[in-house]
Amino acid sequence: MNKQELPVITTPETVLEWLSPSEICHELQIPLQTFYQWRSRGVGPHAYRIGKHLRVSRADFESWLELRSDP
Repeated sequence: MNKQELPVITTPETVLEWLSPSEICHELQIPLQTFYQWRSRGVGPHAYRIGKHLRVSRADFESWLELRSDP
């Protein structure tokens, strides 16, 4: 079976885009608690603490999704 390749959109806007945990959960259609459980276990996308806010770059999020795609 061929592995389905998902297109990764890397425009200047998406490279510099930052996502909040709630935006990620909205995209993945998962509860916010799941994101924080993944983070505590070290299996979620790499997040950055910017001030008092937690953010994930769009590029890191797309890479993380790519690694977890089901063949």
